[in-house]
Amino acid sequence: MTDAAADEPVLPDYGGACLSSVVPALLGRAAGQAPVWLPEPARAARQVVLLVLDGLGWQQLGASQDEAPTLAGGQGGPITSVVPTTTAAALTSITTGRPPAEHGIVGYRVRVDGDDGAGDEIMNVLRWRSDAGDMRRRRPAREFQTVAPFGGVDVPAVTRGEFASTGFTAAHLAGARLVGWSVPSTLVVEVRRLLGEGEPFVYAYYDGLDKVAHERGLGEYFSQELRSVDRLVGDLIDALPAGAALVVTSDHGQVEVGTAARLPGPELLAGVELLSGEGRFRWLHARTGARADVVAAAEEAHGDEAWIRTREQMVDEGWFGGPLSKEIAHRLGDVALVARAPVAFLDPADTGETRLLARHGSLTPAEMYVPLVAWANE
Repeated sequence: MTDAAADEPVLPDYGGACLSSVVPALLGRAAGQAPVWLPEPARAARQVVLLVLDGLGWQQLGASQDEAPTLAGGQGGPITSVVPTTTAAALTSITTGRPPAEHGIVGYRVRVDGDDGAGDEIMNVLRWRSDAGDMRRRRPAREFQTVAPFGGVDVPAVTRGEFASTGFTAAHLAGARLVGWSVPSTLVVEVRRLLGEGEPFVYAYYDGLDKVAHERGLGEYFSQELRSVDRLVGDLIDALPAGAALVVTSDHGQVEVGTAARLPGPELLAGVELLSGEGRFRWLHARTGARADVVAAAEEAHGDEAWIRTREQMVDEGWFGGPLSKEIAHRLGDVALVARAPVAFLDPADTGETRLLARHGSLTPAEMYVPLVAWANE
């Protein structure tokens, strides 16, 4: 994305070429149900590996063809992520095959009811924690997100071993056979083993690009990590037996924000009781009777660099892929600052976000479009 603000939000193509449609398309391909946007190498494959590269947008890939010639040479094109373009929502849409409106993981930090009549809390979904501590017993993941991954099919999921015990893993990979890796070479060995054992579908996840982008931005460190990822993809292609295909996608793209972070001012916060969401999709939880004032204050302060929407407007415009149940709607705020310029809106209560250089969450082309590319060993 350039320094100029995006004009209009890019809405997800729910039901079409969207992350929430990828797993259903791959699982249904044998029955002749492959959609036209599914890359050709995956259509007739007897075995498929779906590799999710966290944090690789279509625009970033297009600008990095020298660093990633293998990825750039895959057959396929861009598809859309989901709303918000954050790992928690997007990975859950990939594994469940459902939009956020259905699976209910609607952001990185969401509102949950406090215990014993206490006030609402904000839960970090990736850590499954609130300020009060670990939420795994208080908010069991399988009750919070009830849609079975992979349509209930027994699928091995090759992911970092340290993620196995997390609440988020229980939320988006419940019932999958977890196969842990500690270094990227182990990921390749495990995928090769699973294919050799005849697994028809293997899910794999790698998060290095996203980590580097957050910590170092989209410059030389990102480029070097992308070279490493391209080698990883090449190794996986070499590991494919005859009749197998590798499909690569991502959960979201990135925007270089650097130090362009905003703290909402006192005029805006006067009508707000809680903040949730993420820096590029910041939810404002309005005090009783103050919603109209919050909307007006948000437009006045940030209308030139953000799309200002109420929750109801987003639902009407189809941002989440359908209507929201009362429980899921409660997880969100009332008004959102959705960044369209390369800026982030900070929550003083979330100190871990303050130093991120590249970010995501919004609906700009750089964040919304992700690759769906494939290779086959015929």
